[in-house]
Amino acid sequence: MKFNKAKCKVLHMGWHSPKHSYRLGRGWIESSPEEKDLGVLVNEKLNMSRQCELAAQKANCVLGCIKRGVTSRSREVILPLCSALVRPHLEYCVQPWGPQHKMDKELLE
Repeated sequence: MKFNKAKCKVLHMGWHSPKHSYRLGRGWIESSPEEKDLGVLVNEKLNMSRQCELAAQKANCVLGCIKRGVTSRSREVILPLCSALVRPHLEYCVQPWGPQHKMDKELLE
């Protein structure tokens, strides 16, 4: 299998990262301000706010589908739907977003 240079990008991470250019064979590798890896979007400043925005946007879309598609507004119907369909979008990659939260919790115990 050949290596696909077109799918390879350089992400300069951190505040003081030098913006070196890299080559693979004869071709230069393109630089990118943000990349998605394992479903997590990270930018060059290690900021996850865009990832949070996209997760909230997906959850809102699913919530809108539930609102439009389900006529009942009873708690017994809506709560399981939200738990099964909306909550996973909001909980995905929670640890990378707020790693200090878990650490603070462990320190308090």
